[in-house]
Amino acid sequence: MSDILRRDPRKEWIARNRLHPQHLEVLAELGRGAASEWVGPQGLVRKNPHAVGFMGPNGLKRIDRSGVQQGQGAGGARASAAVSKPRVEIDEPAFLVTVVPDMGGGRLSSHDRDLLGLARQLADADPDAQGAVAVVTFGAAPEDVDEAGADRVIALEAVEGFAPERRLVLLEAVEREFAPRHWLLPDSGLGGGDLGRRMAARLGERPVTGLWQVAEDPQAPLGWQCTARGAAGSKDILRPMPRLVMALAECAEPISETRHAAAPLTLEAGLPETSEPALPGGVDAPWIEDLGQVPVDPAGVALSEAEFILSAGNGVRDWDGFHEAAKVLGATEGASRVAVDDGYMPRDRQVGATGTWVTARVYMAVGISGAIQHLQGIQPCEKVISINMDAGCDMVKRADLAVIGDAAAVLSALVARVQSAREQEGATESSDASATTDKETRNAA
Repeated sequence: MSDILRRDPRKEWIARNRLHPQHLEVLAELGRGAASEWVGPQGLVRKNPHAVGFMGPNGLKRIDRSGVQQGQGAGGARASAAVSKPRVEIDEPAFLVTVVPDMGGGRLSSHDRDLLGLARQLADADPDAQGAVAVVTFGAAPEDVDEAGADRVIALEAVEGFAPERRLVLLEAVEREFAPRHWLLPDSGLGGGDLGRRMAARLGERPVTGLWQVAEDPQAPLGWQCTARGAAGSKDILRPMPRLVMALAECAEPISETRHAAAPLTLEAGLPETSEPALPGGVDAPWIEDLGQVPVDPAGVALSEAEFILSAGNGVRDWDGFHEAAKVLGATEGASRVAVDDGYMPRDRQVGATGTWVTARVYMAVGISGAIQHLQGIQPCEKVISINMDAGCDMVKRADLAVIGDAAAVLSALVARVQSAREQEGATESSDASATTDKETRNAA
């Protein structure tokens, strides 16, 4: 046998393709998983620009936003990325930085991850007094909270709907038992902004709202100076950072290079009773009663808040059929940059790094090939479905489910199937209601 080292061209191709499900596994097999430099077949030193912490030629740290490093890539890349991240455990923290995320839809949003990045910055600033980040959730915590930077998880009683008083009672119990150094909440319209202002009034704190930047300041009481937006976002306000903070999106870089323990933390005194009013000062007043959700037209939902997005690209030819499909499926419409530039969709519907970053539960891409800017914008989405004629395009590689075929035909068949299922469901409900009426009539007779 020859002693010549044979190269596997397929593995070389997978090593270059960051979106392939086996990308990290092949990198590790080829010895490129941990190192950012290796010697190529011609004896030249090659550098991996997508390695964690890669420094560019100008000394700037490069950030891979494809989702692979964050464990959000396609197929098995998430598990492989999680294994490659170093695990951080803090046994006896000097203090706690508590984060109360919005968790819209039961999962961490990009805003929540930015907030956890800010919490890590506050907890890790002093090496002599290491702090820990504690995530407070109302119900079960998401599985990826460890990769987002959480050292502790305080899972409180599940609170459904809009019930700020009940949430305040539970947060007060956390304050009494752990006395965190900082409270961080997202300054958003999903509940964090309202809950943070109510909590400030209950605890007697003077909070900061609209925070977007912090800097160390030894002269400040808590060691930090913060910058917040004021005057409808037209002015920056500098002040010493207080205990309670409501921060804007992109207030800090999210955690992507480490995994944390996310150990459960329980209240020794137990969860307080939240079924009766507990307003301060003995005031007897009824709590807010949530009457349920109001039906909303998906077309009016902002892309950043949408749970189900049907997005169109250059491969869509039947636009009337696309709009009809979005209406029948109850999806919010999105588009690629090409479709927007061609005038088929408005600019506020553009998805991607140059448009809107989305965090949908389901993202269905119709006729979108998958430019890198578009893939960056959909990287936090849980499930990606691609309908495309090209089986080798990047969007199909990124997708959890791919349908290869004509977009108009696939959407038409999908709409027909959904309408048929709804008609059958309606017929079943009508027959059940008729049977119940007949039974009641017989009993009355």
